[in-house]
Formats: sequence, structure tokens, C-alpha cells
Amino acid sequence: MMRLADTYAQKNSLLNAMNRFIGAVNNMDQTVMVPSLLRDVPLEHEKEPEVSAPGSYLRDAEADMFSYYTQLKGIRNDIEWGVLGRAEELRRKEKESLAQEASRANDNETSEEVDLEQLFRFHLRGLHGVLSKLTHQANDLTNRYKQEIGIAGWGQ
Repeated sequence: MMRLADTYAQKNSLLNAMNRFIGAVNNMDQTVMVPSLLRDVPLEHEKEPEVSAPGSYLRDAEADMFSYYTQLKGIRNDIEWGVLGRAEELRRKEKESLAQEASRANDNETSEEVDLEQLFRFHLRGLHGVLSKLTHQANDLTNRYKQEIGIAGWGQ
């Protein structure tokens, strides 16, 4: 019985979620031979457009499959190679955000000690959820590309 629980836990590990995402993006990258065909192709296919949620992962002005394709590849590269090559603006924004979080944390610490394990688990669940959604979206993009060029059903 312990083996089954271990297998389930491993399936839902962060490393496996990252590997599934990287695999889905690699598959997308190998399938999409002509990325420029994705330009001006809307993301939604046979669905009603959804209202953008705050913190949407895509900028609304660039909501076509090509921009999403390049964004997914960029996220994959950040996971595989790190974010050291990013522009100074990203680092500046990150520092500002961390400074704001630290300020809020210091305010909270005066009344009680921050539970680091709880904070870690919160962020881990969030990261796992984001990776799962991105993996699903990379697979959707791959399937949409196959439909657009008329090879739907290949490689399945």
C-alpha cells in the first residue's frame, strides 16, 4: 500500500510537473515546423472568449498562438537554464516586489513568526498549478497547430 502512495506522490512532485511541462513544450517545438503560421491565429478555438483574469499569463494585446508559442518556449528555457540572462528591468521589478513583500512580512513578523514551511507549501502548490496549466496549454497549442495545417490525429 505504501508503494501506491509513493507512486502517487512522485507523480505529483514538482520535478515531474516540470518534466511534463518541458516534454509538452519540446513536443510542441518539434511539431510546429513553421511557427510564423501561428501569427494572428486566435488562442480560443470553438469557445466563447473568456474574461481575462487578473494576473493573466498572456498580455491581451498579443493573444495569438505565435506569442503564446514563444512565451511557452521562453518559460521552458527559464526552467532549464535559469533566468540569469534576463534584462535588468526584470531584476529591478523583482527587487521592488521582494522589497514590498519583505515590508509586509516585517509588519506581520512583529505580531508572530512567519511559518516558512506553510509559506513554502503555498508557493509550491501555486507553482505546481501553474506548471499543470502551462503543460495543458502547450498540448492544446500543439493540437491546434496540427488542425490548422491539416495533420490532426498524427502522432497520437
